[in-house]
Amino acid sequence: MQTDKALLLDQILQQGLITPLFQPIYDLSNGQVFGFEALSRGPQNSELFAPDVLFPFAQLSGRLHELELLCRAKAISQFAQLKLPGQLFLNVSASLLSSPNHQKGMTLAILNKLGLSEKDIVIELSEQHPYDHNGLSRKSVDHYREMGFQVAIDDLGAGYSGLRLWSELRPDIVKIDKHFIDGIDRDEVKREFVRSIVSISRRLRCILIAEGIERQQELDQLIELGVQYGQGYFLAYPTAQPSSQTNSYLERSSERRDRFNQDQSETVLTLCRESTCVESHIPLSDVAKIFKDNPSLVALPVVEGKHPLGVIRRHALHELFSTPYGRALYENKPAVNITTNDALIVESHIALATVSTMFTDQEADLLNNEILIVRNGEYLGTGHLKDLLKRITELKIQNATYSNPLTLLPGNVPINRDIDLRLQQQQDFYVAYFDLNDFKPFNDYYGYAKGDDVIQLLGSIIRHVVTGDQNFVGHIGGDDFVVVFSDDNWCEQCQNILDLFAAEVRQFYDEKALTDGGIWSKSRDGENKLFPILSLAIGVVNPNPQACNSHHFVAELAAVAKKSAKQIGGNAIYQQPYQYLYDDEPTKASERCCNELSQI
Repeated sequence: MQTDKALLLDQILQQGLITPLFQPIYDLSNGQVFGFEALSRGPQNSELFAPDVLFPFAQLSGRLHELELLCRAKAISQFAQLKLPGQLFLNVSASLLSSPNHQKGMTLAILNKLGLSEKDIVIELSEQHPYDHNGLSRKSVDHYREMGFQVAIDDLGAGYSGLRLWSELRPDIVKIDKHFIDGIDRDEVKREFVRSIVSISRRLRCILIAEGIERQQELDQLIELGVQYGQGYFLAYPTAQPSSQTNSYLERSSERRDRFNQDQSETVLTLCRESTCVESHIPLSDVAKIFKDNPSLVALPVVEGKHPLGVIRRHALHELFSTPYGRALYENKPAVNITTNDALIVESHIALATVSTMFTDQEADLLNNEILIVRNGEYLGTGHLKDLLKRITELKIQNATYSNPLTLLPGNVPINRDIDLRLQQQQDFYVAYFDLNDFKPFNDYYGYAKGDDVIQLLGSIIRHVVTGDQNFVGHIGGDDFVVVFSDDNWCEQCQNILDLFAAEVRQFYDEKALTDGGIWSKSRDGENKLFPILSLAIGVVNPNPQACNSHHFVAELAAVAKKSAKQIGGNAIYQQPYQYLYDDEPTKASERCCNELSQI
């Protein structure tokens, strides 16, 4: 068997029997293609087709570097032939540099032959390899950087030395290992890890890519955490003929986010002010004149085309021109020569809270006032730290005014405002109304303090389960909660809330009540009655914006749905059908329940 595989490997290397596949890497903010990772496959229907068999066997046979060079040449050639946009990511073993098979300048020669630039290539050095053995890590990074390639650390977090490598090598790009992406929407530890990685990447001005995105909830969570680029089966599978089109799901998500935020005051766009900017090539003498003509101007944004590069600060130009011969030496130099890139460059849809975090994550000696606001990378205007802090303070006061004091969740006013906005924007959304069954007997039996604890538990569970920046969680009052879902998987999230609540609420009962299955208390007619363990009723409606003109109508529909859920008894989800109105012709919507009706 090994002999057959060895012969097959020899045939693959001699005849170049490698098929390159390409998996798109997307900008998660707008769905545009950022680049493609090249992946290789052996001959179809052979023992060495799969990469997890092909590459280990080549390594065992002492021919890994031969195989890797072949895969690299094939990938570059096919990438050029397909005329794919963005950058090509190539997986490279650091130890290849010490191999006798390594030919210095081979990759550059291939690129020159195909009319590609080294700027089109990103070299991925995987953390799963023992980089630091014999000092190959520094040598490999320096080798590729000297040739003009960008360098990425692959699978960050998969090995023992990821953060140390990041610190030592300072790569241009870091890819987070799929282990930390899998189930990130359900795992607080993974969220904290990625949140920290996002913070570090911002400080180091390093591009961050999430690998292995396989579920919508994972994608939504990563976007919420501020990860800008990603790849995975949910977005696109590797293929020999990849699409270079914008990812439709991400594009729709971006449009929904923009529509949702356009009337809101929580995004950085509200800080945006038109500001004079200069092209990177204009002479510094012109920059000095602009500062002279605008005495209040402290910093001047510098752009290349429509894309901001950074800013020139008045004091820096003044200091430069104040030195002996400074003006004579530098006044004809281009503006880019003294442009600093320490100003924050932020997409217009980013929440103010996220921008605030970006500022606090900066090193103290790099903290500056300017925010350069862009849309899809194109310059819109500037904002300032002072305005950011002022607006966040105003929002906190406003939120505190309208928040429920027990759970600190938004109350009626924000809930109604959110629903009205979605109706105005003709969004497709679901409103879930949560209410506890038999809560009054529980409150009477155990006291209001324990009743408040149960309400806080329910609020905590809902907050934990409901993720994504397009969903809205509110607390009407008492034991009534509302969630406005944009997610298609709202039913799954509601079921998770039911399951968690059913398990956690038992902690509030004494042993006798658990044995009896509830508490004995007087009913409204004065009879002693067993009230079962607290359960949760969820009524759900999917309002038609063409038929509902305000939150009042939606509230009535949700109340009817909740009543139906309570009539089922126990932990239950019920979706309320209602009359949809089109051209004054009422038609009854089909009833869509979660697995018929969900009961525990």
